[in-house]
Parts: sequence; structure tokens; C-alpha cells
Amino acid sequence: MRTIVSLLPYLWPAREPGARLRVVLAGLCLLAAKVAVVYVPVLYSHIVDALAPKAGRGAAIAVPLALILGYGLVRLASGGFGELRDAAFASVQQRAVRRVALQTFAHLHRLSLRFHLDRQTGGLSRVIERGTNGIQAVLRLGMFNILPTLIEVLLVTAILWRLFDWRFALVTALAVGGYMGFTFSFTGRRVRLRRQMNEIDNEAQTRALDSLLNYETVKYFNNEAHEAQRFDHALARYERAAVRAQVALNMLNLGQSAIVATGLAVVMLMAARGIVAGRLTIGQFVLVNTYLFQLYQPLNFLGYVYREIRQGLVDMEQMFRLLAIPAEVLDRPGAIALPAHLADSPAGALAFEAVDFGYQPDRTILRGVSFAVPPGGTLAIVGPTGAGKSTIARLLFRFYDPTAGRVVIDGQDIRDLTQDSLRAAIGVVPQDAVLFSDSLRYNIAYGRPGATQEAIEHAARLAQIDAFIQRLPQGYDTLVGERGLKLSGGERQRVAIARTLLKDPRILILDEATSALDTRTEQDIQAALRTAARHRTTLVIAHRLSTVIDADRILVLDHGQVVECGPHAELLRRGGLYARMWMAQAEEVPAAE
Repeated sequence: MRTIVSLLPYLWPAREPGARLRVVLAGLCLLAAKVAVVYVPVLYSHIVDALAPKAGRGAAIAVPLALILGYGLVRLASGGFGELRDAAFASVQQRAVRRVALQTFAHLHRLSLRFHLDRQTGGLSRVIERGTNGIQAVLRLGMFNILPTLIEVLLVTAILWRLFDWRFALVTALAVGGYMGFTFSFTGRRVRLRRQMNEIDNEAQTRALDSLLNYETVKYFNNEAHEAQRFDHALARYERAAVRAQVALNMLNLGQSAIVATGLAVVMLMAARGIVAGRLTIGQFVLVNTYLFQLYQPLNFLGYVYREIRQGLVDMEQMFRLLAIPAEVLDRPGAIALPAHLADSPAGALAFEAVDFGYQPDRTILRGVSFAVPPGGTLAIVGPTGAGKSTIARLLFRFYDPTAGRVVIDGQDIRDLTQDSLRAAIGVVPQDAVLFSDSLRYNIAYGRPGATQEAIEHAARLAQIDAFIQRLPQGYDTLVGERGLKLSGGERQRVAIARTLLKDPRILILDEATSALDTRTEQDIQAALRTAARHRTTLVIAHRLSTVIDADRILVLDHGQVVECGPHAELLRRGGLYARMWMAQAEEVPAAE
């Protein structure tokens, strides 16, 4: 029920009188179609009585002609109103599906990085796909099958009571009630099986997607058979659940057929006895028979409809559950916008003030971290693995909020800034530059969607990748493949730098931007990075100390605390952690050579 209530605002949208009018028109057409449907057997019975042997020849020719024409018109009206109903409601249904899907997609992007690290992308995509399909099923079948069938049952029961007696209405109501009760109770079991099938299907699809995304790793370790075995194990579980669901469906259909046959036989027996006793005519016998067949036909379909609606509700439930997850990071009321682009405002001043943070309450990552970077300055952050270097970048980008202290840009706590403007003002060149499976032009233009070709090429030249692109047969239209895997690491990194330069941020984060590259490529990329960092406030997170010796200051982290801070030469003279790391890396280079 909560799922249906959650769907109502999309069907009856505020400030959209046109959509509401279409819903009302669809309802009126639905009612008119059902009235026409239940009147068809009445005309049919009159035609049969008019054609009975006791009628005179003149009456048999004149009266049935009018009845037959009326019969045809009423049948046309029943079908016509049904089509008008569908036409009036079509745009409402599709708009509702579109808005729910868009809202879910946008909400997933608003959720914190913590949520996305805990979830699996394959499962999320399946939830959205099944949820939107479920909405269409519920709207189509519920609005145009369940509701019309209930209206028809009520109308038929009332007509049988009026034309015959209460016993006909009682038997019909008992048969219909028994059919619905049996269907609803038995379907509950199938819904539980469907939930289980959904969970197993999520697991199977997630495993398949994860394995295909890590295609190279699978090949490196020669684990194709292992991956196939894991996938087959999930499919085998789905097979067993699907078989149980099918058997339950067969038992449901058998029980429904028994109820329908029993009710039909009892009512027909009562009608036959009425003819023998002279209380009913042949036309009335045909009327009862036609009504029952006309009634049981949608009831037979009602079982399928109910199952599909319940299945749709189960699928929708998961999607609406995603919408109910609160966003961890929200804009405060009255949040202000930060100037985003270097072309609009000078580089920003950046500071961390006694920042504490932990991904879990019992796992503190940063402890009292404080530092400041003046506008246009460069601060490098180094330290052992797990010291908290990348966590600083995530806090600055506001993927998370500090548990204590604050992060400040241009004197403003970033929690007082809008997230859109904050993230527009910060550019990131990550260690692993993941690209979209699209063209080089699209991936560079992603830094500023809608940028001109001239601006794209200018950014590519600054990133020192324009010459490479010009040599390609398809130039900027060259497809980069899944996650950009058709390009080398250095080429992907240059594309990442180009799109960041196109974004034109006031603050730049270089997060291990060259750690995965060879020495020669690293030197080329460093030249492009120096161009990107020009006139911008830059935060460099690095593992190779040789890449940060030109920074204004170097911050040394250890176990989430600042243990040293100063220029390269000064830190070497101190002989502390930085000096020891420098000596260790200096020894690794000759050994590697």
C-alpha cells in the first residue's frame, strides 16, 4: 500500500491541470466502457427471445433488426471507450515512469560515496530497470484491468439480482469471492518466491558484470573457469527458485479452474430449472450464460493481472526503498555559491582546521589535521600507505563531512557552500583516469558539456595530447572503449588533464596522478600537470616524492596526523619521516634499474 501511495503524486501531479484532466477523462471512459460491456448480453437476450419460434414473422424481422443494430453499436462503444481510455492515460503513465526513473537516477548521484562503496553497480541497475517496468505493469494492469473487472462484477451481480432473484446474485458473488480469495492467498506464496528470485538474479547479474568489468584481471590469473563456476552457481540457485515458482503457478491455475467450473455449473443448473418451470425464457437462459462467460473471462485474466501487479509492486518496492535512503551530505538552508572558474575569479584560499574524520565510528582516519594553502599556492601531501592522504581530497570535495573541525575555502566553511558550486570550483586528476565508453571529444568535453570544438582542442593542446589525437584516423571521434581501456595509461591521464583544464577550476587536486606511469611518461605528464596547475591553488597527493620537490610546502602524514610540514630541502635537513622516505625511494630507483 505504501508503494501505491508513493506513486500517487506522479499520477496526480500538482500544478499540472492537463495531466489531472487526462486522468479524469480516462476514468470516465473506463466507466462508460464497462456500462456498455454489461449491457451487451441484455440486448443479446432480447434478440434471442425475438427470434424464438413463438414470435410472429413480422416481429421477427423488424424488432431484431433494431436490436441487432443496437447490439453492434453498444459493442463498438465498449471497445471505443476502452481505446479512448488508453489514449487519454498513455501520456500520464509514460510521464510518471519517466519522472520516477529520473528521480531515482538523480537521487543515486546525490547519495554519499559511502553508499556507493557499499553497493554494487550491477544490482542497482537491475533495481532501476525492474522498478520502471513494475510501474508500467501496475499502472496498465491495475488501472485498466483490476478496477474495470471489479466494476463489472458489481454491475453483473446487481443485474442478476434485478432480473432473476437473489440466489443467482449470491452464487455469482460466492464464486467470484472464492476465486479472488484463493488467488490472493496463493499468490502471496508466489510473491515470496519472486522476492527470492530477484535477490538471486541480482547476485548473478552483479557477479557477471563485476567479472566482465575486470576482464583483464580474470585473464591475468587464468580464472575463466572459476568465474564461470561462480556465475553458474548463482544461476543454479535461480533455476531452483524458478521451478518452485512455476509449480506454484500451475497449482494456482488448477484451483482457479475448479472454482470457475463449479460456479458456472451451479448457476446454469438453476437457470435450466427455471426454464423447465416456465419462469425463465430461452433468452434469459442465454443471458445468464453470456454474463457468466463474460464475467469469468476477465476473472481468468485477473489471476494473471494480480500476479503481475504483485510482482510489479515487489520490483517497485526496491526502487522506492532506494529513494527513501537519505543523502548523507546536504546543502544547508541559505547555502551560498562559490565562484567556480578561474576565468571568473582568482584562485581560492584553502584551509583545514583541526579536522577529525573516520569512515566508521570506531575507525578514525584523520586526527586534528590543520594546514593552509594561499591562493595560487601548491601544497603536496605525502605519507605512508593508509596515512589518510586521499581522505583529505574526499573531504575537500565534500564526499563526506568531517566529524570535527572544518574545511574552509575563501574563508567560508564548505558546509555553508552549495555542493554544485563547490565541486564546480575543484578539478581532480585522479590516479586511475576512468573514461566513458564514448569518443575522445565527449570525454574531454565532459569537463564542460557544451564546449566548442575550439575550446576542446585548446585544452587538448595544453594537456599535450592534441598531436596524438590528430594522428588517429578518426581524430576526436575515436572511441576509447569501456573505461578508456583502448588507450594507454599515459593517454588516459592526458585526457583527464584536458577535461580538467576545460573545466577551468580555481582549485586543483592531483591525486596520485602519475604513480601508475613509467618514468618517461611521468615526466611528460608532469609537464602537462604544471600547465594545469598554473595560477590555481593546487593540492598534490603523491607517493613518489620526486614529483613534489617543487611544491611550496610538503605536508607529511602518518597515521592520520601531520608529523612534518615544510619545503623539500628543509624536510630533508630535519632528518625525520620525510627524509627516511626520500632515502628509501632513492634506494629503490637504482635497484629497479
